[in-house]
Amino acid sequence: MSEIPSADQEGIDSVRMTWNNWPRTKVEASKCVIPLAASISPIRSNPEIPTLPYLPLRCKTCTSIMNCFARVDFTAKIWICPFCYQRNHFPPHYSMISETNLPAELYSQYTTIEYTIGDKNQNPVGEFDVKSAFVFVLDTCMIEEEFEYAKSEVKRAIGLLPENAMVGFVSFGTQVQVHELGFSDMSKVYVFRGTKEISKDQIMEQLGIGGAGRRNVPGGAVGVGGYQQQRGMPMQNSGVTRFLLPASDCEFTLNSLLDELQPDQWPVAPGSRASRCTGVALSVAAGLLGACLPGTGARIVALVGGPCTEGPGTKISGARLEQEKHIGKMLFFKMKNLLVFVSSFLGDCEDSDHFEVLQIISKDLSDPVRSHKDLDKDAAPYFKKAVKFYDNLAKQLVSQGHVLDLFASALDQVGVAEMKVAVERTGGLVVLSESFGHSVFKDSFKRVFENGEQSLGLCFNGTLEINCSKDIKIQGIIGHCTSLEKKGPSVADTVIGEGNTTAWKMCGLDKSTCFTVFFDISSSEKSNAPGSANPQLYLQFLTSYQNPEGLTLLRVTTVTRRWVDSSVSSEELVQGFDQETAAVVMARLTSLKMESEEGFDATRWLDRNLIRLCSKFGEYRKDDPSSFTLNSFFSFFPQFIFNLRRSQFVQVFNNSPDETAYFRMLLNRENITNAAVMIQPSLISYSFNSLPQPVLLDVASIGADRILLLDSYFSVVIFHGMTIAQWRNLGYQNQPEHEKTLSDNVVIIYAPRFLAELPSTKTLVLSILSLTSAPQPSLWKAFAQLLQTPKEDAQTIIHERFPAPRLVVCDQHGSQARFLLAKLNPSATYNNANEMAAGSDIIFTDDVSLQVFFEHLQRLAVQS
Repeated sequence: MSEIPSADQEGIDSVRMTWNNWPRTKVEASKCVIPLAASISPIRSNPEIPTLPYLPLRCKTCTSIMNCFARVDFTAKIWICPFCYQRNHFPPHYSMISETNLPAELYSQYTTIEYTIGDKNQNPVGEFDVKSAFVFVLDTCMIEEEFEYAKSEVKRAIGLLPENAMVGFVSFGTQVQVHELGFSDMSKVYVFRGTKEISKDQIMEQLGIGGAGRRNVPGGAVGVGGYQQQRGMPMQNSGVTRFLLPASDCEFTLNSLLDELQPDQWPVAPGSRASRCTGVALSVAAGLLGACLPGTGARIVALVGGPCTEGPGTKISGARLEQEKHIGKMLFFKMKNLLVFVSSFLGDCEDSDHFEVLQIISKDLSDPVRSHKDLDKDAAPYFKKAVKFYDNLAKQLVSQGHVLDLFASALDQVGVAEMKVAVERTGGLVVLSESFGHSVFKDSFKRVFENGEQSLGLCFNGTLEINCSKDIKIQGIIGHCTSLEKKGPSVADTVIGEGNTTAWKMCGLDKSTCFTVFFDISSSEKSNAPGSANPQLYLQFLTSYQNPEGLTLLRVTTVTRRWVDSSVSSEELVQGFDQETAAVVMARLTSLKMESEEGFDATRWLDRNLIRLCSKFGEYRKDDPSSFTLNSFFSFFPQFIFNLRRSQFVQVFNNSPDETAYFRMLLNRENITNAAVMIQPSLISYSFNSLPQPVLLDVASIGADRILLLDSYFSVVIFHGMTIAQWRNLGYQNQPEHEKTLSDNVVIIYAPRFLAELPSTKTLVLSILSLTSAPQPSLWKAFAQLLQTPKEDAQTIIHERFPAPRLVVCDQHGSQARFLLAKLNPSATYNNANEMAAGSDIIFTDDVSLQVFFEHLQRLAVQS
């Protein structure tokens, strides 16, 4: 791939801050406009991070961990905590410490270090040592083709799992089916009605897990769950080994089960949606894991193919009720070597007011799925109740230490907006695609279970704790985590995201997981008097987690920054500004406000803050826009805000609530570099007269003899200019004689056969290209290579990214060119088409261009 080299800005610490020099007072911090925030990727891999096989030393007062910023008295064997200045004695096994014999944690280059805590998460189940578990929840309300795609990917995923990973399987449609995998003679299925909310205790009772769940079923000696005890199966924890088995033991059983599994057979009336009880299915899966493996790292992998239309309290017809009661009178029956145990069918049909409604839409096809307009007008009758249900489900999963992963594939919405709270708070993954056969789903789903370099590094049971210097307060975190409500002197009064705590739970996290932490400064006069002996501030991030091998690790990252007196001079403050991080933080904060504050005008809020920032840090004469200049440390920030205003995070028009929720979830969990690409896509140009190079994200970058590669994170677009597309359609790249003869600075394209075959009205205009500016023309051996290079670069991007982006290959003036044009600055529109360069394009829009945006910004920033 033709890559543009870039330094690793996150370094060993994986921490980036909006301001790398901090103002001393709360008042000065408020004048900075951009909040004091840090973005951290807590378990991002780095070969320079050492792993120590012993426990860390903690301060006896503030519990922070000894680090390279601690002052050490080697004579007295004492270390002084940089956070609270407490003097701590070294334990006896540190007796040999000296200036020439330091432990690794005191080396200045090891600001991030990892400790091996031990294998505390062992959960022995019979003869198995459980490190992780995966329960697949498969939607059966799909057409045959989609259903086969989904089953095929589940089979492949099971084959990729570690041999000792525990696997369970739940399918759902009109009802929920829990499949028992540990019964060798025949398949067993426990069926739960999709209209009734089921508690964890009820699930345990119906599945026969635990003493309260023992049933007496005719035929032989009764074992756990009412069935004959299988030989060789231990009585202890046998409920686990009935429903969850190691992948190596149940792969054949699951593959056979999936081969026989059919789409939901419940009849669907004309003009109606299928009955799909997604909420009940996830609740049953959560209850199953909570009963079998509480506290063990486990994931619910949900494959959903449509919106939830079934839930507790839904009115059902009398005929259907009679059918269910008739089925419920049978304890079990055999059909096609399948043993079905019917649970939770019997019972009264309660009125809808007695249960939480889990559905997101009615079954009537004439009733459209809720839109942003419906949500704004409070015209989505199921939305709030569904969000409340998934909020309760999230609390249950967090208490159990389990993760919900959502893979939604459908042309219509499926309820991602409602399920967002459960996915985010458990640290789950989310992928949204059009079909289970689409490469976006297939490539992404495979990445989840792959090992080696392409592994996501899925980890479990994480906690994040933050220690701060005096006078620094923590407002909260935006990211996939849940507050542990640990109070302390560092907790701020103002809450942003998950706040009111100094510790957070992360049931699931991986190498790319990122959090944004917001800080405040206490209202004391000054955090550090000028000329004080210690002008530094310290932050420590403690991340405990279980890695894929089941080992518990503690990563300690301690960073320091300088206090500066911005009231005297803002020069030092300006030099510490990180434009990219600031833009991402503002995007995440804007998304949070749009979701949590009713009637929030995001565009106006962004504009006001940008004007305030430029007025504070710009150089100008009052009321003279032409005199306005912006320091180089801020020069790109207005451009980021311009693109953020136009992005899918702020402009929800033409996006469904599901799509908006999906975009925002990924914005909140990706690192700064990837999130910046979401806000301001990268654009690379490929042509005969130069190497691949970045170009402006502007319509003026389009050229007839260029190929453009747009990376907007969610999609990768290969755009062929008009001339390039014509040559490709004529097949020049397939001709052996279509080679370039390289002289010093000239490339000649020979295509005599095509020239002879072309009509006179379609003669080739450019047969000889003079490339006087090409520094290395030898890199371009053929037109075929020019076409192939952006494809290879696009595949590299797709191969390394999760979720896999959508690949769009289009031509200038083609219908799919809109994927590129929508992201470009509209410097040429139908209003000024006469200024368009030859071979370029125009955008039919009334949006202002970046130049007009800057002109208005300059005028407003210099106003008295």
